[in-house]
Amino acid sequence: MDRREQVLDPMTAYQITSMMEYVVQAGTATVVKEVGKPIAGKTGTTNDEKDAWFIGFSPDLVVGIYVGFDKPRNLGRGMTGGHLAAPIAKDFLKLALADKPAVPFKVPAGIKLVRVDAKSGMRVGPGEGGRTILEAFKPGTAPPDNYSVIGVADMDGRAPQGYPQGYQPDNAGNIMRPGTGGLY
Repeated sequence: MDRREQVLDPMTAYQITSMMEYVVQAGTATVVKEVGKPIAGKTGTTNDEKDAWFIGFSPDLVVGIYVGFDKPRNLGRGMTGGHLAAPIAKDFLKLALADKPAVPFKVPAGIKLVRVDAKSGMRVGPGEGGRTILEAFKPGTAPPDNYSVIGVADMDGRAPQGYPQGYQPDNAGNIMRPGTGGLY
């Protein structure tokens, strides 16, 4: 039995892990995908490109790579954590995890994985196009299965109740939509 003090809700920890997995899958640390195992992480670069880093982890291993000078100075134009530190982490992780099975991160009970549009954060139905990502939601926080806004036709093109068919309000194309807003 693990008797260590719990310092973070497992669902919150998984949501953060999921976000950092996305950094490796499609963000600033995509070079680390070459490891071929579940890895999450975050790149970083200071102003004026004086320091760069990658902090990453698998379910069994943590790695931190820092690149910079003892006496701070510019590393060079475009020298970021994704360009300098992540490739070093990739090489290390390939060796360190070579004989280990690809163990996925555990999804805690209660988390709901929902496919959403990467741009809007709105739920995406089966067969819908666009760029989608799988997001982790705590109970009661996932985007709804459908959306309705007063004064706007529904998904089938029907006018709202009490309005004539074909009705479109003046602001039909300017609706604010909830979502991540490009969170990653």
